[in-house]
Amino acid sequence: MSTAPRQLHLAAHFPGVNNTTVWADPRSRSQIDFSSFEHLARTAERGTFDFFFLAEGLRLREHNGRIHDLDVVGRPESLTVLAALAAVTDRLGLAATVNTTFNEPYELARRLATLDHLSEGRAAWNAVTSSDAFTGENFRRGGYLDRADRYTRAAEFVATARELWDAWTPDGTPRPFRHQGRHFAIEGEFTVPRSPQGHPVVIQAGDSPEGREFAASAADVVFTRHGTLEEGRAFYADVKARLARYGREPDELKIMPGVTFVLGDSDADAQERAAEIRLQQVSPQNALLALEQVWGRDLSSYDPDGPLPDIDPDPESSLVQGRVRHGDPFAVAARWRALSEEKGLSIRQTVIETTGRQSFIGSPRTVAERLTEFVAARAADGFILVPHLTPGGLDDFVDLVVPLLRERGVFRSAYTGPTLRSHLGLAEPVWKG
Repeated sequence: MSTAPRQLHLAAHFPGVNNTTVWADPRSRSQIDFSSFEHLARTAERGTFDFFFLAEGLRLREHNGRIHDLDVVGRPESLTVLAALAAVTDRLGLAATVNTTFNEPYELARRLATLDHLSEGRAAWNAVTSSDAFTGENFRRGGYLDRADRYTRAAEFVATARELWDAWTPDGTPRPFRHQGRHFAIEGEFTVPRSPQGHPVVIQAGDSPEGREFAASAADVVFTRHGTLEEGRAFYADVKARLARYGREPDELKIMPGVTFVLGDSDADAQERAAEIRLQQVSPQNALLALEQVWGRDLSSYDPDGPLPDIDPDPESSLVQGRVRHGDPFAVAARWRALSEEKGLSIRQTVIETTGRQSFIGSPRTVAERLTEFVAARAADGFILVPHLTPGGLDDFVDLVVPLLRERGVFRSAYTGPTLRSHLGLAEPVWKG
């Protein structure tokens, strides 16, 4: 039996438009200039990360009838940015979030296969769903898809894309394709030869039961979130156990939660920095906005330094448009109230404590130890790091933590293969002609 430590995987998330970024920091730069994307990608490649990850934004969100402030900095189309990054990187994987609800399999499979060729086998697709009619208004079929159908369409979308990627044989012979299904009925010839990886890597983001099942059936990587080691182990065991019914082995799916990190000269120094960062991320105004996303009510009259509202959420609210309300608002409100009462927290303090992703806070050595612990305990196979600064927020991690991970023997010192599948330890898909 091998006693070698489990190897961990690392990826970098470009923060984009979210509440992780600290905009007021003088080191914060543009979210749309190519130089920002290039800096973060080059840093990730210097750290021998598996891939660089971009999120998607299909519409500017609204809050109480007004454009949400965080969105006005823009979020460009992911595959275009990644095609440009393919020219300035050599080994780093390039992962784009692209929606299965408002796209079509032939067109998207072609774009992804093209990126895989341009990058010599480094493309990845984060397949996400949407049942949001507000976002759908930007598209010809806005609002046409029922919530119950979003994963059935997504599963068929991914399966159809794979049929298209298999439309060319490994020796370079094109063959006609034909797909007849509930959501898609297409036939013809695919224009792009089989790509260097066989298929681009498929990533899935979602913690719901439907999302977990979709991941087990169709994904190579799961991008998830969990707050504790125990929650991570439970999610990991649940998703890995689902693989067998699809004829898959546990190592064929990598689970990589999105996490934040704060480094300091000591653990105490890091904790002080983390507290300052959270105060910058959750201003009094942002605290009330976060509360309104749960309650679905205008709470602007409440004091962010006062107690939580004693009224119930409105589950049918349209106060917030273009943002998913995670979970049952009544259950979320009950948890927040219980935490607030237990610890005597104000609105702002409660939001600070409940809305942060799993954070690794401490000296570089402490953070390296904790990352290793999560992987050894099978709470994760690796991590997608979400820095709070763009574009330099990953620099210290690569300079200070990555060398310690290498010393512990849990992370590569150099890339051992040319493709993203080789970084992740995933086999090339068997051709199904």
